[in-house]
Amino acid sequence: MIMAERAARVEAEVVAASAQMEAAAAKAEAANAQADLSSHEALIAHLKLEIEKLRRTIYAPHAARKARLLDQLELQLEELEAAATEDELAAEKAAAHAQTVRSFQRKRPVRKPFPENIQRERVVIEAPTDCPCCGSSKLSKLGEDVTETLEVIPRQWKVIETVREKFTCRDCETITQPPAPFHATPRGFIGPKLLATILFDKFGQHIPLNRQSARFKCEDIDLGVSTLADQVGAGVFAAMPLYRLIEAHVLAAERLHGDDTTVPILAKGKTVTGRVWSYVRDDRPFGGTSPPAAIYYASRDRRGEHPSRHLQSFTGILQADAYSGFNALHDAVRKPAPITPALCWAHARRQFFELADIAKNARRGRTAAAISPIALEAVKRIDVLFDIERDINGLAAAERLAVRQERSVPLLADLETWLREQRSKLSRSSSVAKPVDYMLKRWCDFARFAEDGRICLTNNAAERALRGLALGRKAWMFAGSDRGADRAAVMYALIMTARLNDIDPHAWLADVFARIASIPQNRLHELLPWEWKRSTQEPAAAQAA
Repeated sequence: MIMAERAARVEAEVVAASAQMEAAAAKAEAANAQADLSSHEALIAHLKLEIEKLRRTIYAPHAARKARLLDQLELQLEELEAAATEDELAAEKAAAHAQTVRSFQRKRPVRKPFPENIQRERVVIEAPTDCPCCGSSKLSKLGEDVTETLEVIPRQWKVIETVREKFTCRDCETITQPPAPFHATPRGFIGPKLLATILFDKFGQHIPLNRQSARFKCEDIDLGVSTLADQVGAGVFAAMPLYRLIEAHVLAAERLHGDDTTVPILAKGKTVTGRVWSYVRDDRPFGGTSPPAAIYYASRDRRGEHPSRHLQSFTGILQADAYSGFNALHDAVRKPAPITPALCWAHARRQFFELADIAKNARRGRTAAAISPIALEAVKRIDVLFDIERDINGLAAAERLAVRQERSVPLLADLETWLREQRSKLSRSSSVAKPVDYMLKRWCDFARFAEDGRICLTNNAAERALRGLALGRKAWMFAGSDRGADRAAVMYALIMTARLNDIDPHAWLADVFARIASIPQNRLHELLPWEWKRSTQEPAAAQAA
């Protein structure tokens, strides 16, 4: 009887253990399946993002409408990558309890090697002195395996004590002492690198001063908002001479891109919708050798007097939208000379595209309006002009003009004739009549690119210059005052000009603040971004040679 009970108990334990193993195996397989699914979802999101980036590169005129889509895809990819990693770790944990199931191994993209200029710390694991197999001490090194791990060193703070010793002459009792060092700002207790960090974080990374102060406090550095604001004002004042040099360089251009965007400005108990105006000089599309640069101005409203004041000395070509405030600049009696208008085809195309966006209509379903065949045909015709422009981007102005005369002028004539024919058939209330009238009423200004190789087809250079500001509004919400908006305009000009010249704005600002107080006025141009880039590259090239 006892033996039978023991046998039954052993059999029950075996059955229970077998059931547990089967359950663990099923759980591990389910975890593997979930990890596999998450990995594939992340891969699909990654491929979608790459496809949209390629489309944005190839179809540059579509960049404005795809910017939000790219942001959404990047956020989606971030979340899916995190979920895939969590599921992979869960699969590994589940497989550890199942003897018959192998853990899911996620396929990751090949990691790029770390840069050579990063500081490296070599940690050598102590090797055995005796053979773990036979105990012999006769070991000889065959080689080594190196595993690289990327690590970060927390920001280091230091106080620089500048000592100026005093001496007295025993003969004449005259006291001598070296002069005090120059500081970028009055009462300069903040070094140039820290000052550049504060300004770049505020205006380049859109981190308000209260958040910077909180971050500093976490690192045991007590710099209040008032102190930081004082240094911001001093730093902008110190950099103002460079802003004036950049402004003079921009306004001396043959052609400018102009645009503006809204900026909430704090007023009495509310905010008002102010404006930040951007003017960009970029001669690279027509083979120009002058360095690119951008300037910004701030205003409380959008009245036409502001661009008239900004461009009062400019007499070249202005590429912009059809904003009526620019009309005074094109007046024939303007002194010293009228500005030549060149309108943006991307603005015109966008109005047609909104009426012909098949993908957007598909998402709307039954509530979608009918696709306009006229708008769809207009988009196709305009896109052919953009295709020609991509082929000639970067060529000299004369070469661009020759290609346009041969290929674009016939298309322009056909497009104008077609638009006028279609407009004669449309009623006044037709939705597509508005974009057609927008172009036909200003046709000479739209077609001017076919007469001058320096003109671009779009005003995207100015729109790109304002993109960071549009994103930053979400972080700081509004400018604290009119003067605060003016300070922001100065720093945006410095930072954007540095970026246009492919240099690190933070490194450049740090060097500027270290030297600007002591450099003579007649050598101030040496601190301009393109001059600074040349001066830093020449020693590096000489060393490499």
